[in-house]
Amino acid sequence: MARWMYQGVWLAACCAGLLGPAPAAERVTFHVQPAGDDAGPGSAAQPFATLERARDAVRAAKSAGPLTGGAEVVLHAGRYSPRPKFVLTAADSGLDGAPVVYTAAPGAEVSITGALELPGSAFQPLAEAALRARLEPVAQQNVLWADLNALGVPRGPQLNDSFRMPCPVQELFCNGRRMTLACWPNEGWATIKTIVDPGTMRNNGSVSDSADPKKPRPKDNRGGVFTYEGDRPARWKPEQGLWLHGFWCFDWYEDVIRVASIDPVKHEIALKVAHTYGVRKGNPSPRRWRAVNVFDELDRPGEYFIDRETNRLFFWPPAPLAGARLTLATREEPLLVVEGAAHLVLRGLTFEETQGDALRVKDGRHVSIEGCCLRNIRKLAIHLDGGESNRIFACDIHDTGTGGIFLGGGDRKTLTPAGHVVENTHIWNFSVHQLTYASALHLSGVGNSARHNLIHDAPHQAVTVSGNDHVFEYNVVHDVCVSADDAAAFYKGRNPSCRGNVLRYNYWYAIGSPRGHGNAAVYFDDGDGGDTVFGNVFYRCGDPGKGAFGTVFSHGGHGNLAENNIFIECKRALGSAPWNDKRWKDFIAAPLWQTRLLQEVDITRAPYTNRYPELIGFMNPQPGAVRDNIARRNLLVRCGELKSGRWDTNGVNHVTNDDPGFVNEAAHDFRLKPGAVVFTRIPGFKPLPFEKMGLYPVQVGVRQDKAGGATSLKRTE
Repeated sequence: MARWMYQGVWLAACCAGLLGPAPAAERVTFHVQPAGDDAGPGSAAQPFATLERARDAVRAAKSAGPLTGGAEVVLHAGRYSPRPKFVLTAADSGLDGAPVVYTAAPGAEVSITGALELPGSAFQPLAEAALRARLEPVAQQNVLWADLNALGVPRGPQLNDSFRMPCPVQELFCNGRRMTLACWPNEGWATIKTIVDPGTMRNNGSVSDSADPKKPRPKDNRGGVFTYEGDRPARWKPEQGLWLHGFWCFDWYEDVIRVASIDPVKHEIALKVAHTYGVRKGNPSPRRWRAVNVFDELDRPGEYFIDRETNRLFFWPPAPLAGARLTLATREEPLLVVEGAAHLVLRGLTFEETQGDALRVKDGRHVSIEGCCLRNIRKLAIHLDGGESNRIFACDIHDTGTGGIFLGGGDRKTLTPAGHVVENTHIWNFSVHQLTYASALHLSGVGNSARHNLIHDAPHQAVTVSGNDHVFEYNVVHDVCVSADDAAAFYKGRNPSCRGNVLRYNYWYAIGSPRGHGNAAVYFDDGDGGDTVFGNVFYRCGDPGKGAFGTVFSHGGHGNLAENNIFIECKRALGSAPWNDKRWKDFIAAPLWQTRLLQEVDITRAPYTNRYPELIGFMNPQPGAVRDNIARRNLLVRCGELKSGRWDTNGVNHVTNDDPGFVNEAAHDFRLKPGAVVFTRIPGFKPLPFEKMGLYPVQVGVRQDKAGGATSLKRTE
């Protein structure tokens, strides 16, 4: 039998040589168009109507044999609303070199949406005298209402007494623009005049995760009480439900609490339940708050309010409704889920207007999201976790509520990398609702990368990292941390087993604001160590605040390396708030670190002691041990000072007020001329590839993002 099979193969090979190359396998193609027919063949002339039918057609084609030429589902122009539980699984996988591709047709604008279109005819003038009297005179003439019950929209959920944003109310969009829940003030914040009663602190009064979980928590749930300026709150009706969104204690954490009562005589507001940290002045700047989803504050175009009891929508349109596209997001689950699939491509599609995440990829392999636009998403754009070698490439992500991309995967116990990549992707305005800890990018697990991305415009941090051996390189980050404090553009910390991460060849500028406590471009928090910051350009980044912060800042940790970086007009380049022997001992003995360092992983054994030999003996800190971070071969140009705290700067670092040899500093071209003086002042200083930082030109599919995407543009400032 073996001899016959061998001869058969030999004969086939000879015949192929005589007849010429074997023809390439054909790609299986199906077409989809919203006005199509699922009973048809799915051809270009007779397309299917739904994604589900196209998915099932690909599965049927696979059942006849491997699709060695791959498969393509071509989506033609229009809006698609996938059915609930739409999932691409292992049954929808392609082959290596022959993927299954879901793509927009050439020149087509394809929207995958979780919103219901509302007809303008469903709205009518507000005639109820009692409701009209609660509005400003100009609003009485402009606010319209619609019965959502009659439109088939289910009643939204009840609001809890406290929650983190977003507010659990359906989002309204007009001509692709997110409308605003009626609020006060319309812009910015009100501030607390005086704190009358901080209320109960639900976290035992400690801001550290190292607090003993066995310590009794407060039995009462007393909300804080504070006074306010002016008379505006006197018009509100707490008995009908009123919620305030605020930075109640610290400028790095905000949430929403229900109001129990308002005393217009004393100008006092009492909150219904306790806040995590109490109503206290934890940071120097004033405590900020605002009222959200308040009918009485529906006072400008583009605002709306949904009455949960009657399920009615009240709206002041920003433009005439005739001819406008008005949509209400109702879908809570992701628009599309990929679970266990391999060799799958999503290309040139727009995902928008939904209440949950846009995309969720779980345990995928070689899944590629290319040239897509994800916008007007209430929560996260992409949640990708598990699997290996997945890719997000040349996408535009903007106007999301709770962040951009979560990218996780790899095995931390064995330090096995996942190899996921986010590349050449533009992410901005990514924390519309949750104003803190809603990063553009969160790298988790082991061995994932982000490169050549452009990230900007957010109140808090841009990048969060947890895990090991990630690489963040050739990115541009700017105008973040603009209204938060004790924060940074790049944040990592609270787990010393997470190390080996590299930040190299990135351009950071316009980071932070002087709110008083301090902020940074790169922040290694609560004992974090073992990471590298190499070859970055920092321009006007960070604020020292109360004293310790620097552009690259270490709180408590050691063993971080800052090398070959350029700091330009930064108030302090390097900051450190070191811990003493007692604090190190307390943290290592606390349940939090015992769990993270010995149970989730074990840093006392291989592979950790092999990969990170500095961890040998870490669990037994010695009194008087030197716990420094290292800074060498850095260039500081017109910076306020070099460092604070424990930075070993014995390596050469050059401080100057003169031009070190930039190509064109006035134009923010921070490339160095070949003969720049810095190369003689800092022996071994390496040129930085400034021209390669940020986005690079590329054409992926045919998508054109009218909202200002930049997938085919070079870095901009």
